[in-house]
Amino acid sequence: MNAPTEAFEDSAQRRADIIATLRPLLPAHCLLHAEEDTRPYECDGLSLFRQLPMVVCLPETESQVISIVKACFQMNVPIVARGAGTGLSGGAQPHPAGVLLGLAKLNKIIRIDKASRTALVQPGVRNLAISEAVAPLGLYYAPDPSSQIACSIGGNVAENSGGVHCLKYGLTIHNILKVRGVTIEGEVVEFGGDALDAPGLDLLSVVIGSEGMLAVTTEVTVKLVPKPKLAQVIMASFDDVELAGKAVAAVIAAGIIPAGLEMMDKRASRMVEPFVKAGYDTDAEAILLLESDGTPEEVRAEIEAMTNVLNGAGATQIKVSQNEAERMRFWAGRKNAFPAAGRVSPDYYCMDGTIPRKRLGEVLKAIARMEEQYQLRCANVFHAGDGNLHPLILFDANKPEEIKRAEDFGAAILELCVEVGGTVTGEHGVGIEKINQMCVQFSRAELDSFFAVKRAFDPPGLLNPGKAIPTLARCAEYGRMHVHCGKLPFADLPRF
Repeated sequence: MNAPTEAFEDSAQRRADIIATLRPLLPAHCLLHAEEDTRPYECDGLSLFRQLPMVVCLPETESQVISIVKACFQMNVPIVARGAGTGLSGGAQPHPAGVLLGLAKLNKIIRIDKASRTALVQPGVRNLAISEAVAPLGLYYAPDPSSQIACSIGGNVAENSGGVHCLKYGLTIHNILKVRGVTIEGEVVEFGGDALDAPGLDLLSVVIGSEGMLAVTTEVTVKLVPKPKLAQVIMASFDDVELAGKAVAAVIAAGIIPAGLEMMDKRASRMVEPFVKAGYDTDAEAILLLESDGTPEEVRAEIEAMTNVLNGAGATQIKVSQNEAERMRFWAGRKNAFPAAGRVSPDYYCMDGTIPRKRLGEVLKAIARMEEQYQLRCANVFHAGDGNLHPLILFDANKPEEIKRAEDFGAAILELCVEVGGTVTGEHGVGIEKINQMCVQFSRAELDSFFAVKRAFDPPGLLNPGKAIPTLARCAEYGRMHVHCGKLPFADLPRF
């Protein structure tokens, strides 16, 4: 079956009716519909795809969210929820005939419970703000995306975000106890509970990572963890990317789970170093960053064990951070790879795919060959410990032919990830960016199952329509037209 879609009418009169219906529900400054006011919401962090919203609602309370959702349900108006807009898959791209529901004003930390090590927060609270608020208690919130200074917890829930420490501490899903949200009918529901387990079906794991397609998040209960007494980072250099990839697998095979295990190739290191001055070895073909945290004794033993593995795997140079400032510099370089790309290229396209760790070197060399094919540069930074790639394709959006090559380059990387046994995303979500590659990874029956879940939560298909799950017609068309999809199972299907 196809997705539950509706022909959403878009006319001047309908737009006027929608604005008139929404106006009594919000303070005047929270309802935007003039083009100059809605323009900042035309895209998220993936600026390749842009669309002006018909109207933007900026509720300040949960009751306002409920009223807006109920009104949209009654008028059959699509809703796209948006947090800080730092997402990188187009998941928050507005619908041209719908409401962009910005949740940034719901930004209160409602309660911190030191005894249970939890915090109850609204969706607009910044990721880093949670850790800043609980730091005096010796606690912090573990998931730390590179955008943590700006990204909101509601967006983290929607995309199941990770970060450089996700190898040891997990993704968002491993650090959330409960999500409170509003269904498309305007009903308030809670997923999960205050305990480590909740009775009934585990719908919390369904909602986290659902990209705003099942409910609108209004509150989140996050887990907090104690700050380690000590943390140190190893920077290991390699003269071959394949050796670096094998070293990653060797560390994990040795039974070591670092707090963070990141990899950057030479282009990425040379791009970042002048910007951050992190102290990277810019002559190395690849560098690994491996963090150990815990008690001083635990850190000392783990650093020694990782050093032995890295030397045995062919590291040409090993440097260990000697103080907290140097440790933070090492991570600052990795976390600033994206803004550093803006210094060397007019535009960049950040990809997100996941592969088996043992295929890291092989995939990096394949990406290097693709640079020749598409005549574009690509810097590679990624969460090597769990095989989550973040290639940065550099291009100039002022040249239409480069935009097309960048999109094709990205599609080829994602489909290579599937080919080697990986997935099309790790933490950025699917949105509109990877919707075609979902056709490559999943069968017709699997897509039907995804749509069934969507229909169970959102029968009219009003929440973030057209995202994440491709229609079968789209897959059939992609299979016929796209160069990378000769073996796509949908290629011989008739047009719907």
